[in-house]
Amino acid sequence: MAERISYSFCESLIKRQAAAERELLETFASGVYTLEQPLVKLNPYLINPLSAAVLFRTEKETAVTVTVYGKEARGTIVHTFPGGREHILPIVGLYADYENRVELRLYGGNAQTITIKTEALSGDEPKLLSMHTEPEYTSEDLIFVTPSLKALATGFDYRGDIRWHLTVPVIFDLKRLQNGNFLIGTERVLQMPYYMSGLYEMTMTGKIVKEYSIPGGYHHDQWEMENGDILVLTEDPGYETVEDVVALLDRTTGKVKRIWDLKDCLVPGEGPSGGYTDRDWFHNNALWYDRNSNSIVLSGRHTDSIISIDYETGKLNWILGDPETWPEDKLKYFFKPVGEGDFDWPYEQHACLVTPNGGIMCFDNGHYRSKIREKFLLNRDSFSRGVLYQINTEDMTIRQLWQYGKERGEEFFSSYIGNVEWYGEEHYLVHSGGIQYYGEHASEKPAALLQGNPNIRSESITVEVLHGKVIMEMKIDGNFFRAEKLPLYHDGDNMPLGEGKRVGEMGVTPEFDTLIPMESCGELLPYCYEAAIMEEEDRFVFRAIFEGGQLVMLMLENGEEEHGYFISTAKNKFNALCSGTFIEKDPRSIALSVNKAGLKGTYHVRVIVDDKKYETGIQITC
Repeated sequence: MAERISYSFCESLIKRQAAAERELLETFASGVYTLEQPLVKLNPYLINPLSAAVLFRTEKETAVTVTVYGKEARGTIVHTFPGGREHILPIVGLYADYENRVELRLYGGNAQTITIKTEALSGDEPKLLSMHTEPEYTSEDLIFVTPSLKALATGFDYRGDIRWHLTVPVIFDLKRLQNGNFLIGTERVLQMPYYMSGLYEMTMTGKIVKEYSIPGGYHHDQWEMENGDILVLTEDPGYETVEDVVALLDRTTGKVKRIWDLKDCLVPGEGPSGGYTDRDWFHNNALWYDRNSNSIVLSGRHTDSIISIDYETGKLNWILGDPETWPEDKLKYFFKPVGEGDFDWPYEQHACLVTPNGGIMCFDNGHYRSKIREKFLLNRDSFSRGVLYQINTEDMTIRQLWQYGKERGEEFFSSYIGNVEWYGEEHYLVHSGGIQYYGEHASEKPAALLQGNPNIRSESITVEVLHGKVIMEMKIDGNFFRAEKLPLYHDGDNMPLGEGKRVGEMGVTPEFDTLIPMESCGELLPYCYEAAIMEEEDRFVFRAIFEGGQLVMLMLENGEEEHGYFISTAKNKFNALCSGTFIEKDPRSIALSVNKAGLKGTYHVRVIVDDKKYETGIQITC
């Protein structure tokens, strides 16, 4: 067929980075580059425009200290790299649209200062609204925020200057690993709204060291175990229910070693929050491994509860939350409040963690602030906060030790997303990431579904609290999933060379049980559907626009072999939208991801729409 719908092939980011690195190393190998005249490459891995690589050789083996000068002395970043003769150094912490001065100093020897000119960022970075620090705030670390809307992952320094930024929409929590790299969700959506193909292990320059593909995809959170294996939040690959499975990945192979299905210890529908749906009954949005009790602690937004399950058996240890509406047989797992002073249960909370002495912290969103529909509060009348509880699992009691945010009321209210961090006794970070206004008051609808509406204003406020005093407050435009305070460099940090590895697998895409017997009409799928196919190494994605209620099925056909994938045209209702980064403005838009796993051969792609089977003119070879 001469005509076909729009088609593109997207090479993986790992492949593109490998090609860029080879070109850089070939240039280095063919030239004479010294301390006085080094090779400098801005944005060597294509996705971090505020990074560079500096390459040169020395006659003797020597360590090199890199100094990235700040706009003022406090903003200067210094890091020493281990000794060698061939120096391939990652430079991070540059300012955008600026002539950055970078000093290269040999151990006990000469130094050279170079200038690295950066371009202005493209506009997909968050806009700083305000940054205030007290004298007690002395941290040289950056505050990293990760996307919830369209603005992308970015790192701010103490002044509010952007010193780190990625130009691809990697999402959810940015977790530092023991080796100095970090884990974050890929930009490859398996299923809307935010179920991603897996995780990237990445350096601060943006180089992908390893990509982990996961059968049920990835969402929200991950945890590195002491042996390097990775706990990750996922779901059953059939997506009949979502956000209710934990998987353990082998760090080397990416294979799933074990899963914990929360339906084995909880009954869907018990203790529902205001956001509950039959499919998204638990909505697991946080993960923490507690070594002291050998347990996994999880945050179930749609049960208004934090739970602990035994790592070995998967059995329920306890439930932290309002026991109202839970059945009698579960009440033994709940805590009884004790002590004087303020006490509030968390509602639709995020980002639980366990402190070294067994305290439980979370960001209490306070959405609805009740389990009884008749008592639900409007967002404008509720509050969000960071909160610390102390639990006693012997007598099943709970005390509220600390909170921040309740006193700020509506201005600090986040109906979704947010996190807390524990830095030490009375030293915490609280990130209210989902502040949304519709007009003058807190919005009752997710901002992700109202992007572009002039009445919507979204903000994030991040505070650091030391001994009861706010020593840092950053306010930025837009909503951001989490905030993490981290250094840019790590001890022994060098630039790992070689092509990144892709491990694990996304598995076989579920097919529709019943195929529709129908011959092709021989016509090309009409252009009114704006259909397009984007192929990758391990899958392809079909995108189009259909009206609600249309019968649509994507077919892969190779002779008598047929595979059918049902495409729902029902309007999506997202009761929880922790990341709206990939939400399309047109609600009729659909995207179907089909993995190549389980397929072998060359397939004609055809599409059934109502009572016709159309051609696309495209073949996919698996």
